Amino acid sequence: MGKINDQAKKQYFEKVKEYKHNLDAIRAEEKKILAEIQKNPADGAFKKLTLVEENLCLTSYYILLNELSLALLSIKNENYLNEARKLCYKAIIYLEEVVTGEIDVAYADIRDRLDRIEGFDDAKRYFLVRKLGFAIQSVVEGFGANSKWKWTFVELEGRFATVTKNLLNLKALAAGMDPRVEGYESRMGHLNLTKELLQKAADRYREKYELSTLRLDDFKLAISYLAAIRRLQILLGETENVEITRKKIEVWTQKMDADDKRLEEKRSPQRGGGDGRG
Repeated sequence: MGKINDQAKKQYFEKVKEYKHNLDAIRAEEKKILAEIQKNPADGAFKKLTLVEENLCLTSYYILLNELSLALLSIKNENYLNEARKLCYKAIIYLEEVVTGEIDVAYADIRDRLDRIEGFDDAKRYFLVRKLGFAIQSVVEGFGANSKWKWTFVELEGRFATVTKNLLNLKALAAGMDPRVEGYESRMGHLNLTKELLQKAADRYREKYELSTLRLDDFKLAISYLAAIRRLQILLGETENVEITRKKIEVWTQKMDADDKRLEEKRSPQRGGGDGRG
């Protein structure tokens, strides 16, 4: 059995060496692209989309290194998983720089940003957000359900939902969803994924509020994600769904305000009683 372990260790470290060479090459390419952006900011948006791809490639290597550690050494390597987690954030930050990280943003406010990446077609956008989603899911699953990052992942997933929405080809959506128009399947896939992620983000932030933080900021973020869903429904002319979401926002806001009032009363000195002096 000892011989097998030695062989597994040797195989593992050979793979680590091989993959680290690839990691260094990708990082060198990232530095090169960043230098190009600095020289010519006009092409920055497209190049940052490339940087998202590069960082997701790095992420996949770190996830693979952890899987190799589990398979060959029966050890979860949290250092590799943590690197993958950081790289998911980095990929999201690049996307936020391209399309903004604002949750409930009007199409008019990001039209210029979207125009700069108009050549990045619907299929590429949908593929990119699915790739990012798979990376995040792999990291979350790698750490496990009881990870210390459990509630931190709510923010990561929320920011992912936001950039997925903001990367939507809103011009095509606003013009109508004609199945005969090229890119229809990718647009619909991207749209449906966006709705799912926004609802999940809203639910997760409310869960974080109720089970962990009791911070009103988390509840406000939950409501912001509902508002983003409603804005999208208005854009798509989904009248019935708009009203359903409006009522949900109203109920959640009432709950938040009631909680805030109750907490404020607990924090305030109790009235009455006093020290007996007039």
